Amino acid sequence: MYKKLEKSLKSVRERTDFKPEVAVVLGSGLGDFANEIGIVDTIDYSEIEGFPVSTVKGHAGRFVFGYVDRTPVVIMQGRVHYYEGYSMQDVVLPTRLMRMMGAKKLLLTNAAGGANENFKAGDLMMITDHITTAVPSPLIGPNVDELGTRFPDMSEVYSKRLQAVIEKSAEEAGVEIQRGVYVQFTGPNYETPAEVRMARIWGGDAVGMSTAVEAMAANHMGMEVCGISCITNMAAGISKVQLDHKEVQETADRVAKTFKELLRKIIVNM
Repeated sequence: MYKKLEKSLKSVRERTDFKPEVAVVLGSGLGDFANEIGIVDTIDYSEIEGFPVSTVKGHAGRFVFGYVDRTPVVIMQGRVHYYEGYSMQDVVLPTRLMRMMGAKKLLLTNAAGGANENFKAGDLMMITDHITTAVPSPLIGPNVDELGTRFPDMSEVYSKRLQAVIEKSAEEAGVEIQRGVYVQFTGPNYETPAEVRMARIWGGDAVGMSTAVEAMAANHMGMEVCGISCITNMAAGISKVQLDHKEVQETADRVAKTFKELLRKIIVNM
């Protein structure tokens, strides 16, 4: 796996020697944010040896390198999901690759279902912790010592310092932000009402199909991690209507302007 990462990094370095400080993963509805930075270079995932390619509609599938104000960033314009049929090692390969490019901080975003009845569609939730009981750990298998220790501590996956940065940035932007625990399921099906109730019993506030395993892999490599979910719909059993991807996309698009303004402030304040 490490050799595969080295080959992917070699493909990137043949195109650009750009060294980012911050890595950003854009979830549904946020892809345009990458087009609004000071772009230095772009690389399609299909051009990188050994790199998994996103199959989800609306995900551009490329790295964007550039600057947010003076901060050098690498942005994933579209991510890879476990439900697309990739191994969990491939799902987190992009995260590991961005660390090997030089990024020390990671900002994760996603579209999620609200399991907390105090939330509403369109809310933004800062991730304070996560639960991955329903998905395989990306650290299963022989440990790659070049990446991190065999038994990494997970007591603070989401940096308290960066949580304070998010709260400060939200205040500056005049954006109300929720706090909560994110629960990752496999997808691609939405969760059943019983699974949502289970997530609440566990202490979860939002449910989704990505993000947490990326945070685990980043933490394993010593990255400072933070994350924000856009609550695009209320989860099954709470919502009174059937769930569909169109609703998710419409809500994500509706709050995209506010979300993108917040992302910019967070990156600058990091």
